[in-house]
Amino acid sequence: MKLLNTEIKNNVLRSMMRILDGKRKEIITANQKDLDLFDKTDRAMYDRLIVDDKKVDGMIAAIQEVLQQQDPVGKIKTEQSLENGLKIENKTAPFGTIMIIYESRPDVTIEAAVLAFKANNKILLKGGKEAVHSNIILEKCWHLALEENGLDTQWIQLLHMNREETQEFLRNPTEKLDLIVPRGGERLIAFVKEHAKCAVLVSGRGNNFLFVDKDADWAQSLEVILNAKTQKISACNALDKILVDVNIDNYSDKVKELNTILKDQGVSVVVDSKVAEVLSENNVVEDESIWYEEFLAMKCVVGAVDDLESAVQKINNYSGGHSATIMTKNKERAMEFMDQVDSAAVYLNASTRFTDGGQMGVGAELAISTDKLHHRGPLGLEQLVTNKYYVYGDGQVRKS
Repeated sequence: MKLLNTEIKNNVLRSMMRILDGKRKEIITANQKDLDLFDKTDRAMYDRLIVDDKKVDGMIAAIQEVLQQQDPVGKIKTEQSLENGLKIENKTAPFGTIMIIYESRPDVTIEAAVLAFKANNKILLKGGKEAVHSNIILEKCWHLALEENGLDTQWIQLLHMNREETQEFLRNPTEKLDLIVPRGGERLIAFVKEHAKCAVLVSGRGNNFLFVDKDADWAQSLEVILNAKTQKISACNALDKILVDVNIDNYSDKVKELNTILKDQGVSVVVDSKVAEVLSENNVVEDESIWYEEFLAMKCVVGAVDDLESAVQKINNYSGGHSATIMTKNKERAMEFMDQVDSAAVYLNASTRFTDGGQMGVGAELAISTDKLHHRGPLGLEQLVTNKYYVYGDGQVRKS
């Protein structure tokens, strides 16, 4: 797709904001069809599927935020002049075609596409079948905005394929794909990585850990734990595992208090064998696989560790590499934890729920990347470009 100037891209976004507002009743009605067909027992997925007035307002706000950001394309990253007279600039450039595969959340059809479009990429959207009616009306809105501004609707396309067709498309795409971003659970990510032939930027599972150090402020720890675990269970930055240092003062009483507070909030608490010595009535971890699991539910595991080193080892072994927190008043130990834990975001005395583009100052985000190549953490507008070298000469030839 050709390079568009900033004003044309911004005009599309302005049109899209107006169209979404004008069609909000149609959008919510289409979404209700999806909700009526969905199994409400999967509360986390159901919550992600809902589109109401507040959610439409959020879509419009996300576009407004991207509208106000600088165009990320064509920025000079480095420049130098060589002795032979060549002038070299390293500039940002679009990826080309980005395929975004996601589950449940219709707002991704807006928030992911607006970022990729402003970065001058063509976008292929593969939403889940559970949101098909919602996504179709949102794609229609995109097409109206593009057509209003004289652009081809192929800039943003919704793909209608089942699992087998998606698998074949990943293996043998009918057009050039430059990047695939899967947004969803571990099975989706594994499926894409197995079959894709181009670069895959992984938005990894959460399975986030919090370590209560022996020098933690206990009252503060409880407040952070409750926020991270219960504020939004369907988010990838929600808390799943809590590790408590056995050397903390009044360890047994504190573990009992933690258990009571979590259960009072409706959280199911599973414990390891060490914590079971104190909480004998709780279910005990029976299979190691639970330590790898992202719950997306009112459920957590509470485990005991002997020291910071043991906590770091356990987190690096089992976590999704997304977010991890240490609660402590010991700054030296905090820095050791933050340096040694292998996660995209590490926290001192704060909730993992802040791993979010808007909360971290990045703005609207496409996903939270747990990859280490290209970019790690929130994928905002500036991260949806690659680079390109511009070399300016005047007849220079290489002689050696």
